[in-house]
Amino acid sequence: MEKLRRVLSGQDDEEQGLTAQVLDASTLSFNTRLKWFAICFVSGIFFSILGTGLLWLPGGIKLFAVFYTFGNIAALASTCFLMGPVKQLKKMFETTRLLATVIMLLCFVLTLCAALWWHKKGLAVLFCILQFLSMTWYSLSYIPYARK
Repeated sequence: MEKLRRVLSGQDDEEQGLTAQVLDASTLSFNTRLKWFAICFVSGIFFSILGTGLLWLPGGIKLFAVFYTFGNIAALASTCFLMGPVKQLKKMFETTRLLATVIMLLCFVLTLCAALWWHKKGLAVLFCILQFLSMTWYSLSYIPYARK
């Protein structure tokens, strides 16, 4: 619709830079962003709960670690739909939350390593607990006075 408005008002696409044209072509409407945020966030919660349920099955530690980590990554990725992936990554690696981001990502990797390659159940559960704590710390880093 915006492109049609520009053409009708006499603004040419050639007046825009290449970057502006690419960003214009790839933007999503607010409703679409909101829907995909909700879908991604709810699926993240679902996978985390499913992983927790699978913990009690025989040999379920691997499934627990994979589903719990995937759920947390999906919940984290859901905010990309609200603010965009580039802005999300810039905010993640700002100096105020750099340490929280690095620890959180490290916990994701260590959880999967402990469960899938090292076969250490206790270590996998410990890293999942640290994953939860680091996700909480990361989330609180977005609240202005929660960092103090």
